[in-house]
Amino acid sequence: MIQLSSRQLDLLELVKKHAPITGEQLAEYMGVSRPTLRSDLSLLVMLGLLDAKPKVGYFLGTAYRSTDDTATRQRFDNIKVREIQGVPVNIPETLSVHDAVITLFTENANTLLIVNEDKKLAGIVTPKDLLKMTLGNPGAATVPVSMVMTRYPNIVTLVPEESVSDAVRKMMLHQIDCLPVIIPGEGGPEISGWVSKSNIIRLMSDIATAAELGD
Repeated sequence: MIQLSSRQLDLLELVKKHAPITGEQLAEYMGVSRPTLRSDLSLLVMLGLLDAKPKVGYFLGTAYRSTDDTATRQRFDNIKVREIQGVPVNIPETLSVHDAVITLFTENANTLLIVNEDKKLAGIVTPKDLLKMTLGNPGAATVPVSMVMTRYPNIVTLVPEESVSDAVRKMMLHQIDCLPVIIPGEGGPEISGWVSKSNIIRLMSDIATAAELGD
């Protein structure tokens, strides 16, 4: 189960008392710098415990009640990745950087999984990777995406039987927004799906709604 730190619990109490409240004000109350709270606030927002609006500040999220509901927290910890994983956008490693950029936009994706000729996970590429290659490089359009991807096994991954709590911990530890879900095997891992922050936020919203309805 995800255990909130004392600082994260303090942040929730401050927001409960003073919402809406800015990150700068929270930092001042706690006597720390704004960057010190960044990861804590990101986790609380991702879990649905806090919400935020630009130029307004932080306020309690829809999942806040679950912090006082042991059964709900246990349910969250017991849900497996395979139950919430989505369908990733896969492209072949021979695809050009130019076509990979087009795929990002047409599929409305923020990450692309790269597969080899055997349809096994070969790597992962992000918009930042593609941007680095294309800026000031007129020949980038013809470069295969395999030249810019982060190669497996140098990728943070999940397996279907890991818990959603495990997914959140990995995202926060490595500061990433999504994780491929793989099934290890000979010749490389098969892609089962992926889990993003959006999947987790949607789950927390569903759990909070179920708690309100008494399910």
